[in-house]
Amino acid sequence: MVNHQTIGVQAAHLSPEDLAALQENLHEQLLFRGEQLRQIAAASRAEDLRRRRCPAQDEVHVKLAASARMVLADVEAALRRIAEGRYGDCHLCRRPVDRERLTVVPQARYCGRCQQVREAGR
Repeated sequence: MVNHQTIGVQAAHLSPEDLAALQENLHEQLLFRGEQLRQIAAASRAEDLRRRRCPAQDEVHVKLAASARMVLADVEAALRRIAEGRYGDCHLCRRPVDRERLTVVPQARYCGRCQQVREAGR
């Protein structure tokens, strides 16, 4: 059960139920990514003990851990935005991020249009 008091001022385009569900999803992702990082570290230590590591395994572990840390940071930032009442607005155009987009990517910082512009600029 999510405490609505911790949600802060909500985005106008999201119902309290939507916001609570998104916050719960973000908390679940937080737990999942933390566990994922622990498992990667444990697998890496186990391979060290067996001394059978190869450069390809090292590279996979490094990339998996970097990806998990990046998503974890995005999730933590989204939870801060919820607490501060700034969740659900695009960081570039300041328009609301579509509810459907947030349902798929609850840590999204950008609306779909701005995300496409950012990706095209890479």
